[in-house]
Amino acid sequence: MAKPTKYIFVTGGVLSGLGKGITASSIGNLLKSCGLKVNLQKCDPYLNVDAGLLNPREHGECFVTKDGAETDLDLGHYERFIDQELTQTSSLMSGRVLLKVIQAERAGKYEGQSVQIIPHVTSTIQNYIAEAADGFDVHIVEIGGTVGDYESLSFIEAIREFGLKVGRENCIYLHVVYLPFLDASQEIKTKPAQNSVRELRALGITPDILVGRSENRASVSTVHKLSLFCGVPEDAIALLPNASTIYEVPLTLESEGMSQVILKRLGLNIRKPKLSTWRDVVARATKKYARTVTIGVIAKYLDNADTYICVFEALKSAGWVNDVGVEISWIDAVKLEGMDDAEVADTLTAVDGIVVPGGFGSRGVEGKIRAAGFALKHGLPYIGLCYGLHMAVIAAARQNGLEKANSAEVDPETPYPVIATMEDQKGKENTGGTMRLGDYKCNLANKSLASRLYGTTNIVERHRHRYECNPDYVSKYESWGLRAVGHNPQTNLVEVIEGIDHPYFLASQYHPEFKSRPNRPHPMFKGFIYACNQFAKKREMG
Repeated sequence: MAKPTKYIFVTGGVLSGLGKGITASSIGNLLKSCGLKVNLQKCDPYLNVDAGLLNPREHGECFVTKDGAETDLDLGHYERFIDQELTQTSSLMSGRVLLKVIQAERAGKYEGQSVQIIPHVTSTIQNYIAEAADGFDVHIVEIGGTVGDYESLSFIEAIREFGLKVGRENCIYLHVVYLPFLDASQEIKTKPAQNSVRELRALGITPDILVGRSENRASVSTVHKLSLFCGVPEDAIALLPNASTIYEVPLTLESEGMSQVILKRLGLNIRKPKLSTWRDVVARATKKYARTVTIGVIAKYLDNADTYICVFEALKSAGWVNDVGVEISWIDAVKLEGMDDAEVADTLTAVDGIVVPGGFGSRGVEGKIRAAGFALKHGLPYIGLCYGLHMAVIAAARQNGLEKANSAEVDPETPYPVIATMEDQKGKENTGGTMRLGDYKCNLANKSLASRLYGTTNIVERHRHRYECNPDYVSKYESWGLRAVGHNPQTNLVEVIEGIDHPYFLASQYHPEFKSRPNRPHPMFKGFIYACNQFAKKREMG
């Protein structure tokens, strides 16, 4: 008889942005290091069906799974911490739950029942959780938002009932709380945490584990007080002060004894975590490097660093393996549009390499095109990610006589639509189901820069885009100084381009950042940082 799946439900209190996702990821890291099969899932209370249309300024990056789900950025953390590709079952939003319930009601599946939050919505949530957990030893579920939010009440009730269904011996409730520091009295206060636990208990859930987040390290007396007033054993309370890197969190939790508390509580008699590889990651992440390269990110979403979190993490880990630090320089694409050529040159020569990340829409496009064109013309290392490939093709076309070249997304009337939708997509540009999402195969040309970086000519990468390189112009690329070196084997659409006689000018239709890991940086980023370092050395030598 198969052993039952064990569940860990992670909730948060006091305020948002505490790091529930990092905590859940870190628990997954520890348990996978024990030899367990682990999965993670994010349950988000937003009434969206998925994260595809959420504003990146407010919510940060939209992460894409291998099977094409558009999800919350926490799934990116999950994948990086447990080094495992997740699927659409790991992302659940309220809109998806309600849509399923309404569709079932319209189809008559409830046989005339009054459809209610309990049991219909909560049961649907539970079914999604059970589906995602199938085949795993431990399934970790993060509940988005903060306890007390109206939007999350159905999820809280669903996991309360779920614990009764699977048995409390197979279920842990872990609550993350904030411990503010009061400067006037020079002490950490526990009252907000106490109130949060009280609110959670009022909803029927008593936490088994408490994680206290704080700006500074809390004292042992804080643990005593939390235990007394929150009803959680002292050995099940972990203190997480701010860390120099998020990758330290699994090690901090392990130093607090959390893996043994969890294993004992779930009746899992297995080995302790093997963390040598992860300790190497932390050592690299916290090392003081003798050299640093400055990377200019040509961005239009400047309000929230999380908008490009996967890109930044990929750049940093690529720096570690190249034994250099990475400094990110934000360059406003919109401001770049309004600069004269001298100002553009001053801005871009201050960095050792340029990244043009993904995006949609026309705002800031001209600034991105100018950056791509400058990099192509002046030998500055460049990496283009999805939209960054489009900008590179447009820049190359303009530099070679097609002054009004553009993407049909930006200018539907352009006489030179070097980037366009394909025939079967025309007229459907603003409808669902026309984007390429998730894994697609790509064949790389022999002896190309890309194939040398990958060490193979057959790759699979994740996509999130609608517009493509227009096949009518691909034959002109070499005269523009570009070479199409990667193609989709089914459609022959261009997937990768690189500069001819350029130290490092590489752009992909896909998003390599989604597959980069802190212990195994993506080859495109690894090669990019190496090229940036070589470029910086040559510049220093004059």
